[in-house]
Amino acid sequence: MKTAIRLGFAAALTVGILTGLSDIARAKDAESAGVAGERYSLHLRHLHTGESIDVVYRIGNTYLPDGVAKLNHFLRDHRTQTESSYDPKEFDLLHSLMTKLGHPDGEIDIVCGYRTPWSNSLLRSRSSNTGVAQHSQHMLAKAIDIRVPGVTTTTLRDAALSLHAGGVGYYPVNQFVHVDVGPVRQWSYGHGSGETTVRSVARSTRRAPRHTSSAATGE
Repeated sequence: MKTAIRLGFAAALTVGILTGLSDIARAKDAESAGVAGERYSLHLRHLHTGESIDVVYRIGNTYLPDGVAKLNHFLRDHRTQTESSYDPKEFDLLHSLMTKLGHPDGEIDIVCGYRTPWSNSLLRSRSSNTGVAQHSQHMLAKAIDIRVPGVTTTTLRDAALSLHAGGVGYYPVNQFVHVDVGPVRQWSYGHGSGETTVRSVARSTRRAPRHTSSAATGE
């Protein structure tokens, strides 16, 4: 009788564990079992750590926990080594951006990923006008500063603006573009020789108002 009770309890416990982990199990199985659906992948190179990653993070409508975890680690604050949990829409934004550029399998150079409040304060303390926002989307793990080898900064900026997926910051001096999944808006910080200004793009897209450099969130 006692043996039967123990077996029943063990079976119930097993069912409970399997139910609680069902979402993760299905996500992992989606990749290993070849579930039908579009495969979403990113090929990234971090300019500060020197690391590279080529990972499938989503299949169809299913985000793969292992892939997302690898991206969270890769995009950690390179100063403190602190990780955060990125909004997966940011990964989708990068994927859509590369598709828009005609380079779905191309490499993205990461200038800045997640940023702790400590790192954000450090950057802001360098001068009175650093182009780093006090409440940066980087601290919310919703923003990434990027370059794409072989693609001009203006082309990258215009492609990002055309997606209307969030904030787009244009940094012609340091040659990168900030993309986030916060409110739709745009701004520029600094002016580079031979680069067009963001003002003309704002007129053509007729989207959110142009922000000044004081509202910039990039590094």
